[in-house]
Amino acid sequence: MKVILKIIVVAAALWASTKLVDGITVSAGSTAKQIGTLLAVALIFGLVNAVIKPIIKTIGCAFYVLTLGLFALVVNAALLLLTSWLAEQLDLPFHVDGFVAAFWGAIVVGVISWILNMILGDD
Repeated sequence: MKVILKIIVVAAALWASTKLVDGITVSAGSTAKQIGTLLAVALIFGLVNAVIKPIIKTIGCAFYVLTLGLFALVVNAALLLLTSWLAEQLDLPFHVDGFVAAFWGAIVVGVISWILNMILGDD
């Protein structure tokens, strides 16, 4: 149940990023297809974060320390770009147009996910 709730929270945050950030789009026709696309992309984003992010954190530990954690913003943007590429490979109508959109999108997704987790509980 916890995993499903996390996927829904990330999907909601991704939806918000499509509304707030120019360059992040979901081009599915109907509302049901948009919801399905956002849920699928949230699952992909979760898998990318679960598998690749710990490796990057381990390898780039010095960058995190030297930049006082600001390097995490760059990593999150790169992971969102990777998620967009993977979604494209799976023929999902989700696209992030460049690093700047990914950077702001990652911030929006992070902040909204944090807020929703605070409201819903992060147990």
